[in-house]
Amino acid sequence: MKIATAAYPLDMLGSWAEYAAKLSGWVADAAAQGADLAVFPEYGAMELATLRGPEVAGDLERSLHAVDAVMGDVADLHAELATRHGLHILGASGPVFDPALGARPVNRATLYAPTGARAHQDKQIMTRFEREEWHVAPGGPLRLFDTALGTIGILICYDSEFPLLGRALCEAELLLVPSCTEALTGYWRVRIGAMARALEAQCISVMASTVGAAAWSPAIDTNTGMGGIFCPPDTGFPATGVIAEGVLNRPGWTVAEVDLARVAHVRADGVVLNRRHWADQAGRDGAATIERLR
Repeated sequence: MKIATAAYPLDMLGSWAEYAAKLSGWVADAAAQGADLAVFPEYGAMELATLRGPEVAGDLERSLHAVDAVMGDVADLHAELATRHGLHILGASGPVFDPALGARPVNRATLYAPTGARAHQDKQIMTRFEREEWHVAPGGPLRLFDTALGTIGILICYDSEFPLLGRALCEAELLLVPSCTEALTGYWRVRIGAMARALEAQCISVMASTVGAAAWSPAIDTNTGMGGIFCPPDTGFPATGVIAEGVLNRPGWTVAEVDLARVAHVRADGVVLNRRHWADQAGRDGAATIERLR
């Protein structure tokens, strides 16, 4: 299959039609490059707050509600594009006020199949900004998605930095990591997390990023990143663990062909068997013994 992962710029939008044209163009471009799966980044949906004007987009609380109000229409547009172009899409995540989960919004990404099926994954662990200033809440449980492409798991940005979350998704053949990082340090934390999860679970991880300036938003005003497709550095894969990567802060798709048969081979008979040997750590998760050497 071919995977396209985005370095996605956030725009000031003048109308819903402008957003629909932008998204349609991006998906059409991915499809034209042969993509079977297109991955958009975390909080890419925040540009929809600009439909309510700069005052709303520039207010932390009002922008959450403005985006939530149109996420149903966003979902319908993604579903139609997935069907039209015959590919799977991980839509850019955004805030959703889900009454079943409490009074505060969750950060939700939705996966769309060309059959019209859709399902979502919520972020599990909030960054300091999300929890202390924006008051975005942890969402529903981790899920695995059985798709025509293979088994897919999703770890949204900061979630990728936690190995036990990755372990919970160790049956995934594809691990999608939509991200939104302000600084180069944040980009590399998430990238290192995505690569580590690919190493541990012996799977392919796919990172998408927001890029560029969005001065109209105090939440996503600065964005650093690029697309990347990573793998275990083992038999049949690049020795670097990098299948493909974009150019830092350059908008566009990073596209690569991947073969899940190689994932199956590495899991069954790799040079090392990280995924299988995870259980060998049992009983070693406590504090280490301290020995004085002075």
